[in-house]
Amino acid sequence: MEQSHALHIENHGGGKKEIINVTIILSVLTIIELALGFWLMSITNETIRLTIKGVIVILMLSKAFYIVAYFMHLKHEIRNMIMTIVVPLLLFVWFIIAFLTDGNSYKNLRNTYDPYKKERSTEKVEKKEAVKEIKKAE
Repeated sequence: MEQSHALHIENHGGGKKEIINVTIILSVLTIIELALGFWLMSITNETIRLTIKGVIVILMLSKAFYIVAYFMHLKHEIRNMIMTIVVPLLLFVWFIIAFLTDGNSYKNLRNTYDPYKKERSTEKVEKKEAVKEIKKAE
């Protein structure tokens, strides 16, 4: 019983320092992301733009790691508990990406091989025809 009490006293007050460190890290990462984002708007070179976008994605993933680790209290959990949460999350992200690419592929194939179903937003409509269609609808 004294061991648990000694451990509690030893760790008492250490959480405040950890919270301050995590807050500073998240604040610095956010400021760097914002600075890169504003700088990105003025750059015209495509290679540099893609590099900056990649750096921003890496910074976002590191922020996500800190948020999940500290605010969802997964840093102090056992490995099996962490994997129980992280693996389904990664699969969920993969499903979203897979469904979006599959839907985009379907749209492109449908528009390529079946011109009757071509999206109306990609067709140019002459002004006179548009006015006639509006009058017919009324």
